[in-house]
Amino acid sequence: MTDFAGLSEDLILNHAFGLVLVLARIGATLAFLPGLGETAIPAVVKAGMVLTLTILLLPIVEPALPPRPASEVALGLMVMTELGNGLWFGWLARVLTTSLPLAGQFIADFAGLANVLQPSPELGAQTTAIARLYDVAVPALILSSGLYTVLLSALVGFYRLIPPGTLAWVPDSAATTVSMVAESFNLALRLATPFILAAVAWNVAIGLIARLVPRLQIFFVALPGQIGLGMLLLAAIASPIVGVWIEAMRTGFDSLPGG
Repeated sequence: MTDFAGLSEDLILNHAFGLVLVLARIGATLAFLPGLGETAIPAVVKAGMVLTLTILLLPIVEPALPPRPASEVALGLMVMTELGNGLWFGWLARVLTTSLPLAGQFIADFAGLANVLQPSPELGAQTTAIARLYDVAVPALILSSGLYTVLLSALVGFYRLIPPGTLAWVPDSAATTVSMVAESFNLALRLATPFILAAVAWNVAIGLIARLVPRLQIFFVALPGQIGLGMLLLAAIASPIVGVWIEAMRTGFDSLPGG
């Protein structure tokens, strides 16, 4: 009877150890994960999602779990390692999705709307209205297009790449981080390219008009025209911008560690 009780206690402790390790990585990941980890989501809902994902992933991850350590110090180090792994993975995904609001910043600059500011918890107080609009649209696009399934699939693959209790410091981790940041900035520039070209052409045209008609108050002509042209261009290509971004996110999420 004593052996049976001891065996049951060990089994419970092993399951609890696995639950804590998986919960640490999932909870840290959802602190940054786009779509599911937004600051606007209530804490109770986030806690429910973390617990649900932990319960669903635990049977998948359990074969790769390390043995339960004998000391509390080793257990604490493992938990801290899992927190770091989760934060790194979630931050990489967040950096990729920031490309759309960043493109909104570029668009507002070249459309003459950079002086209309809307504070954003992610982008800061100096956020333009267009960037704020795209920032709000990011979680809606991720959830409505099914991109969250690609994120969750990459998270499962991340467990295969970096087993629980192992620090995610692979030889190319620094290169992966730099690559994700560069890809996000590159995508933002590509999304805003029509506005960059239109702004260059507009400024060249305004410069020629100013030279040809020196008495014309060019500022009162240039700014309304720039804003009007920017709004017309945004209305024309807003849908293609979103479509290109969604496809780029599918590719980008697949390139995450474990994707």
